[in-house]
Amino acid sequence: MPVEWADWGPELLVTIDRHSGAGLRSQLEDQMRDAVRSGRLAGGERLPSSRELARALGLSRGLVQDCYAQLQAEGYLTSRPGSATRVAAGAVVRPEAPSPASRPARPRHAVADFRHGVPDLRLAPREDWAWAVREVCRTAPNSAFDYGDPIGEPRLREVLAAYLRRVRAVAATADQVVVCTGMAQALGLVLRVLAGDGVDTLAFEDPGAGVSTTEQAVAAGMAAVPVPVDADGLDVAALDRTPARAVLVTPAHQWPTGVVLAGHRRQELIAWARRRDGVIVEDDYDAEFRYDRDPVGSLQGLAPDRVVSLGTVSKSLAPALRLGWVIAPERLLGALAGGKRVADRGSPSLDQLALLTLIESGRYDRHLRRARAEYAARRKTLLATLAAHAPALRVTGLAAGFHAVLHLPAGADEDELVRQAGRRGVGLYGMARMHRAAPPAGPRLVLGFGDTPKPAIEAGIAAIADLLQEG
Repeated sequence: MPVEWADWGPELLVTIDRHSGAGLRSQLEDQMRDAVRSGRLAGGERLPSSRELARALGLSRGLVQDCYAQLQAEGYLTSRPGSATRVAAGAVVRPEAPSPASRPARPRHAVADFRHGVPDLRLAPREDWAWAVREVCRTAPNSAFDYGDPIGEPRLREVLAAYLRRVRAVAATADQVVVCTGMAQALGLVLRVLAGDGVDTLAFEDPGAGVSTTEQAVAAGMAAVPVPVDADGLDVAALDRTPARAVLVTPAHQWPTGVVLAGHRRQELIAWARRRDGVIVEDDYDAEFRYDRDPVGSLQGLAPDRVVSLGTVSKSLAPALRLGWVIAPERLLGALAGGKRVADRGSPSLDQLALLTLIESGRYDRHLRRARAEYAARRKTLLATLAAHAPALRVTGLAAGFHAVLHLPAGADEDELVRQAGRRGVGLYGMARMHRAAPPAGPRLVLGFGDTPKPAIEAGIAAIADLLQEG
């Protein structure tokens, strides 16, 4: 389908060389033929009027009209009385497009998809976000439309620090906050700064996000080593046996097992960092969503000199907003600011101001309360449905976030269960694939319910009930 430009005089890149010795009309005709043949001008695409093109090129309108007439006669253009001149559909010879890089297509499951790591995209507060953007555009000074502070809008950093002190017990001021374009950039910036400071090995939780973490570490020039996780969280004794001076952890709700880093492990981890002159990188990815447990504060609040805390609105609002932050010790801030400035000169200022407006207005907190209530209801539905169809199976990891861990019978084949469920239109995901070195502690499924409505949860579990009972 051709692009329809709103302007009746769309621009067209044509260059006329008055010193080349070639005729002006032949130059125009040759360039327009080439543009059509190459596919630069698509079939059916509207061209500028002869008056507009003549004005833009400094040519007579009659010359342009003669050019159009010649190209129409040759079949390159078409025109009808009262209509714009357009490229003839059959005249375009499109160049062969290069093969896109292979990218796994997201599976489509007709009954239910228990994919994890994604919030309910239907809950994204579109009206609130639109309101916040309108407020920013209506009230922001002209200076807000200039390049902003590379590390983030000062007022947003101030409000984020206050908000995180209130809800996550962080120990931070606005000066310690660097606003980033999502969690991936935040982690990448931190790892590059640590590598520049002599840290050559990063440890990460196993099971966990091993593939993406390793890619980030390698990109920063670091090695990455897995460290096992047990019922109390990261095994600090095993961490101590590695050469790592930095470790990435998810202490509030470990990904993917769902365990909380126990109090004694927190103290052991901080002691390791002080003894090793190391850094703890805390991914606080879904701490806003808790259900039947007391709040667990940020690890950063216990050791602000040794912990770098990463946060994002990807789970609380929507991944598409690409807004996150780093809270770092003072000694790392200069290098982080420099890295952010080199990376992109700062995240989009208007989006930052919209987030600021959302938080200050109270709409952000109200959205979180609504989302938390919805996820709690889905959690309840998942538990009730599993109790009805697979009562013998244990479910863990449900105290926070929006995924659960279903423990399958010993000897069950995760991969085969996933394949059979897929044939029934149900998307399941095994935990064995998330292990790097530590052997899996029995067959388990990670059941995400963030983007899975209650009717789909019920239908999906019912559709595979016999598979779950068989293991």
